[in-house]
Amino acid sequence: MAEKQRVIQEYVPGKQVTMAHIIPNPQGDIHERLGIVTSGAIGIMTITPSEAAIIAADAASKAGDIELGFLDRFTGSLVITGDVSSVEAAIKAAVSTLVNILGFSSTEVTRS
Repeated sequence: MAEKQRVIQEYVPGKQVTMAHIIPNPQGDIHERLGIVTSGAIGIMTITPSEAAIIAADAASKAGDIELGFLDRFTGSLVITGDVSSVEAAIKAAVSTLVNILGFSSTEVTRS
């Protein structure tokens, strides 16, 4: 009889902004499919540990005239909407807050 191997996996989150992306001019029905009632540019972030999405949302809200489209403290997802310049300022402020105040590592803010 063959011996079974047992695999144990552990999740040890780092302090990291894993994605920060801006969609300046979303096409089609992206807002509707996301369940977002506002229109305009979309900013997306994913963060670990996931609770830090709350801090990112606060920093983003204070930096620009944006609406929170989605915030999930369990997955670390944040989606914001607004005009392009406000979304860009908000995403950059959220990344800056996490990196410069809380010592997170970050990725480049990208645009499509």
